[in-house]
Amino acid sequence: MLDASIKKAQNVVVGIKQTIRSLEKGEVSWVYLAQDADAKMIRPIREMCAARQIEIKEVPTMSELGKACGIKVGAAVAAVLIS
Repeated sequence: MLDASIKKAQNVVVGIKQTIRSLEKGEVSWVYLAQDADAKMIRPIREMCAARQIEIKEVPTMSELGKACGIKVGAAVAAVLIS
């Protein structure tokens, strides 16, 4: 089951481009990655998180992550921003 913190978080970005942008700006507390997302697409995010020592939380499916983020489509990645 998905960690409830993403549902309670005030500042969340959803999607690969938005997450990369936020990582580059140093705004990310932690990242959620869907396990069924395309590995090639999310590899840069994994690498950026490793380099910046940002925690990655795995979510079983893109649809579950999308639902937790309040969108009707699946999401490969979401990031909780520093408050």
